[in-house]
Amino acid sequence: MSQWPVRLILLAAATGILLPYCFPKYDLGLLAWVALIPLHIALASSSRRSQAFWLGWLAGIVSSTGIMSWVVTAMNTYGKVPLVISYGIMLLLTAYLGLFVALYSAGVVWFRMLVPRYGLFAAPCLWVALELLRTYLFTGLPWSLLGYSQYRQLDVIQIADHLGVYGVSFLIVLANVALAELYLWLMPLFRGFRPARLPWELVTTSAMLVGLSWAYSTSLIVSEGMEQLKASLRVGVVQPNIDQAVKWDQAYRDETLRRYDRLTESFGYGVDLVVWPEAATPFIYEREPVYQLQLVSMASRASAPLLFGSPAVRFDAERKPFLLNSAYLLSPQGQLLGRYDKQHLVPFGEYIPLKSSLLFFLDKLVEGIGDFQAGPGPIVLSFQPSADSSISRSVKFGVVICYEVIFPDLVRRMALGGAEFLVTITNDAWFGDSSAPFQHFAMVVFRSVENHLAFARAANTGISGFIDPFGRIIEASPLFTEAALQATIPVRQTQTFYSRHGDVFAYGCMLISLLLSLYGLFGTKGAEPDAIAATPV
Repeated sequence: MSQWPVRLILLAAATGILLPYCFPKYDLGLLAWVALIPLHIALASSSRRSQAFWLGWLAGIVSSTGIMSWVVTAMNTYGKVPLVISYGIMLLLTAYLGLFVALYSAGVVWFRMLVPRYGLFAAPCLWVALELLRTYLFTGLPWSLLGYSQYRQLDVIQIADHLGVYGVSFLIVLANVALAELYLWLMPLFRGFRPARLPWELVTTSAMLVGLSWAYSTSLIVSEGMEQLKASLRVGVVQPNIDQAVKWDQAYRDETLRRYDRLTESFGYGVDLVVWPEAATPFIYEREPVYQLQLVSMASRASAPLLFGSPAVRFDAERKPFLLNSAYLLSPQGQLLGRYDKQHLVPFGEYIPLKSSLLFFLDKLVEGIGDFQAGPGPIVLSFQPSADSSISRSVKFGVVICYEVIFPDLVRRMALGGAEFLVTITNDAWFGDSSAPFQHFAMVVFRSVENHLAFARAANTGISGFIDPFGRIIEASPLFTEAALQATIPVRQTQTFYSRHGDVFAYGCMLISLLLSLYGLFGTKGAEPDAIAATPV
């Protein structure tokens, strides 16, 4: 018990409990600025890196379980996986995600030992480095990174146009570290002891960077509000609310199309673009000429191009067929203006990794029509707005499908390719009535801010809506309702620092973490690697 005092376990668990409340549905974003304090107080009393690792893993498992609990709904309700096995798989996933917090915690203790007074300045760099690693390792799962908790705090997150979501995560961690150290400095004073030296450098740096972030964000929003954006489009998004259980039922095809037709007709002639969700057609569009004509008729009656999701069939060099998860852009005259094929597929949702060898016994967790393959890369589509539009030229836009929108670099490459606004189409029905649709929608806010481009989002069961180039949610639909939303969104020919250069900040944080780690491994000969001075609490 001396090595594992209950107090340290409770402190680590407290951080794990607090973190899920920072994200949707709870939306207590301001809590993120203090949620890591209990863990850091525990780490200050940890005598070894191994102990810090286990404390961090506990905090990470608890927080990831709270954030990712929707995985059970997806697997059990829609993947038909038995409930007990679903919980087991979720715990394996959360244990994996918890490892990143465990590595962070061990690193914090190590950095403090390497550079006793200033090592904690590298703590936010380590957190960002691990978030970047999580974005790409094993195909990547950057779901609900810490910065996403601030998607409603527009007066802070505009720095994402330079630093990405990782920059906001950096600020939050820095503030937590500074407040934890300030608390540790004050406690001896309250107990009548002489306190250690005030960590004024850390506290001052944190306050200055948060203040600068607020000043930059506020000035950007104010200057944008004064700017008159003359170029705009009227976009309509359709939310049909098709039950996942009947989505691919052939007997339900006609009813599905009638619902799309009715909702699309409700726009009248006032939109420049109509957007349907991912896999909107319950058939392969290119293989169904009768249904093709129905879609052309709908686009013609709307007098606007129609963007819709549908599977596509292609053949490899050996003439074996494979599927693509595609988005088609159809003109009102019936001409196919372009197609985008999803690049980043959902493992275990759209395909099974290593199915031919190791995981041959598994089936996809989400019901559909088969396994998919990845598309060739980013494509920017274009169309000519209606004659009534304020824009007389062709307009370019990028499309991301479902899961892809959580990958910042994938989206910013479309902005770099000339997109003037962005669209995401998704089918979040398999999330059920969980926090996942809200978490998914929140991440779109950051893609808008990072590239300063407006987003239109069409989701089968919700949340559908619109986000302006600075992260304001213009409109958002409720879950599990039919909806036909339309809004005027700005069209901009602009590229932010982030659009042009990507995650240079995050890679810089990784470089700093690696250099400090190399210093610890090779530059401290003869030192006891795990011996650190515990700070009394």
